[in-house]
Amino acid sequence: MKGGRSKSQVKNTSLSVNRKAGGASKPRKPAKKAVKDPNKPKRPASAFFVFMEEFRQTYKEKHPNNKSVSVVGKAGGDKWKSMSEAEKAPYVAKAEKRKVEYEKNMKAYNKRQAEGPKPDEDESEKSVSEVNNEDEDDDEEGSEEEEDDD
Repeated sequence: MKGGRSKSQVKNTSLSVNRKAGGASKPRKPAKKAVKDPNKPKRPASAFFVFMEEFRQTYKEKHPNNKSVSVVGKAGGDKWKSMSEAEKAPYVAKAEKRKVEYEKNMKAYNKRQAEGPKPDEDESEKSVSEVNNEDEDDDEEGSEEEEDDD
């Protein structure tokens, strides 16, 4: 064929695929998430979320048939945007109070983390309830023996 393109020329002129230099791409494996410590304090809510806690309750009272979370969120967002700084002030104050409490808890948490685990925490694989149950059983047996001695 005169003037026609070969198959190799057609493949190289593809516009739909953007390939990075460096050869074929391998499918990425999802990165493993770090295990979260359940004892770590939760971050405090922002002023908007403090407002939303209260707004959700009032909205549900006014609109008991509403089942949509998105409608409540949109209504709350619109109300927040329309509020003046003076109207937002109590929520900002509550958020600041929570933030101070969070920072205090984080300092204590970080101090505990720096000290490391207590030696008696990793002593046994048994749960605390199992250990307590064994102690209670021992106490009951001991009290029966004391009664028999009389």
